[in-house]
Amino acid sequence: MPHDHHGHNHVHLEPASGDRRVAIAIWANGLLTVAQIVGGIFAGSLALIADALHNFSDMAALVIAFAARKIARRPADERMTFGYGRIETVAALINYTTLIVIGLYLIYEGGMRLIEPPEVKGWTVVIIAGLALVVDALTAALTYSMQKDSQNIRALFLHNLSDALASVAVIVGGTLIILYDMRWVDPAITIGIAIYILYLAFAEIGGPIRTLMLGSPPDIDNETVVQAMRGVDGVADVHHVHLWQMQEHEAALDCHVVLTADGWCQIEKIKAAIKDRLKDDFSIGHSSLEFEHEDRAHENADLYGHGKPEKEEENHVHRKTAGALCRCSHLGAENCQDRANKKK
Repeated sequence: MPHDHHGHNHVHLEPASGDRRVAIAIWANGLLTVAQIVGGIFAGSLALIADALHNFSDMAALVIAFAARKIARRPADERMTFGYGRIETVAALINYTTLIVIGLYLIYEGGMRLIEPPEVKGWTVVIIAGLALVVDALTAALTYSMQKDSQNIRALFLHNLSDALASVAVIVGGTLIILYDMRWVDPAITIGIAIYILYLAFAEIGGPIRTLMLGSPPDIDNETVVQAMRGVDGVADVHHVHLWQMQEHEAALDCHVVLTADGWCQIEKIKAAIKDRLKDDFSIGHSSLEFEHEDRAHENADLYGHGKPEKEEENHVHRKTAGALCRCSHLGAENCQDRANKKK
C-alpha cells in the first residue's frame, strides 16, 4: 500500500511479486551476457564485449540483490538485534563499487584500443546490440517501480539503464563502422560508456555509505527535530542527540532530555508527548530517551554525539543533593531521598 515518508510517496510491491521480477531479470541478463561475449569475440568488438561485461555485472548484481531481499525479511534475533534490513544497503554498496571498477577497467581498455583500433565486424555488433537493447529495456522496466523505494533495487535499475544507453551507443558505433569504416568509434564509445557508468555510480554511492556510517537521515532536518523536542512543555533542553537510519526508510533517535523541576513530576507524560511528536512530524518510529533533572544535568554537554563532559562533570550527578529532586508535589522529601539512594 502507498504510504508517505517525509512527504514522499512510495508504492510497495508484494515481496513475492518483486522477487519474480528480479528472477526474470537474472535469467534475461544471463542469456544476453553469453550472446554478447560470443558475438563480441566473433566480431572483434571491444564495445560489445564491454557491454557483455557490464551485463554480467548486472546479473551478479541481480543475484546479490535477490539474496539480499530474502535475507532482509528475517526478523531480529540475538545475533542481529536490529534485524537484517541493512543487508540491502550492503548489497547496494557492493553493486555501486562494481560499477566503478568496471568503469575504470573499460576506460583503460578503450584507451589501449584507441591507440591501435582493431578490425570490427559492424553487422554482428549492430544485431547483438539490438538484442541487448531489448533485454536491457525489459529489465529496466521490471525494476523501475521497485527502485523508487530501495537503494538495493535502484543500484540494479541504474545498471540496466546504463546498459540500455550503452546498447544504443554500440548500435550507432556499429552503423558508423559499416558505412564509413570508422574503427576508432568502437573504443571511443567504450570510453564514453565507462565515463557515464562512473558518473552514475559516484552520484549514487553516497547514500549507502551514509546509511552504513550511521549518518543522519538525509530527508530530516536535525535542528528542526531538536527544536521540536525542546518545544515540549516541561523540557528544558536536549543533548547527546543521535539520529540515524536503522534501515533505509526507518529513522531512529536517542538523546538525553533535560527536564524542568515541574517536568520531572510528569516524566511519562512528557516521554509520550516527545515520542508522538517525533513519530507524527518526522516519521521517527524508534526513539530512546534518557531523562535528566535540570539540577543534575550534564553541563556543557555536546548537542550531537556523545562528547565527554569534564572528568569532574562525570561525577556531577553524585555530588548534587537528592533533595534537589524532591519538588514533586506527590512525593515527600523522605520518599524522594530513598529513591535517590537506591539509584546510587
